[in-house]
Amino acid sequence: MFRPRIIPVLLLKNKGLVKTINFKSPTYIGDPINAVKIFNDMRSDELVFLDITASVENRLPLPEIISNISDEAYMPFAVGGGIKSINDVKAMIGAGAEKVVINSAAVTNPELISQVAELFGRQSIIVSIDVKKNLFGKQKVYTHSGTKQTALNPIEHAIEMEKRGAGEILINSIDKEGCMTGYDIDLIKKITSVVKIPVIAVGGAGNLEHIKQAVTEGGASAAAAGSLFVYHGPLKGVLINYPEQKVLQNLFVK
Repeated sequence: MFRPRIIPVLLLKNKGLVKTINFKSPTYIGDPINAVKIFNDMRSDELVFLDITASVENRLPLPEIISNISDEAYMPFAVGGGIKSINDVKAMIGAGAEKVVINSAAVTNPELISQVAELFGRQSIIVSIDVKKNLFGKQKVYTHSGTKQTALNPIEHAIEMEKRGAGEILINSIDKEGCMTGYDIDLIKKITSVVKIPVIAVGGAGNLEHIKQAVTEGGASAAAAGSLFVYHGPLKGVLINYPEQKVLQNLFVK
């Protein structure tokens, strides 16, 4: 029976974990290694770590943090933030990451995706596409943690990234991120309808029904979330959590 991957996305800033809303106002929620240990116990499918200030600060995620995560993580994990060269990819994989997440550099230097796919295999690359509506209501691709608008259409960008050698697309709605009101299903459907590689939906999940909708209605191969797995209750108390495997399996039983 098909059961899609359910993936916590954890945001790094200054060696700690934070959570944002619409890519703004980062709130400290704890230590990344602590979170990894808890997700180990809860048998998380995968993890994604994104350093939210790395691109803006023109640097990589700190290799020692990635190495420490690798030492603790029992599951595969990907890391992104500021990756813009082959040497950067080597550094992250050398530190223990199974995959790299490339966002801004996929826009400024799309040939990098082809180079990484050739050297490391496309299974090692997730291209992250951050999408936001501009002043005219048009969905555009944004880079550098949502601070720079591009002229790119997310659908065309996803098609190009698949051609370049991306193994997966991580599609994120900035307008929905952290709001816990549900994914942008229409955006997800637009992307899944034009590419054949797996699409990971992220941005807006507030409950397991939203996770199910991303897959059954949006066509995503995997569903990722941040707030859902770090907050608990209406007051958003910090509590690292992950559904039991049986609960996830039952979620997709017809």
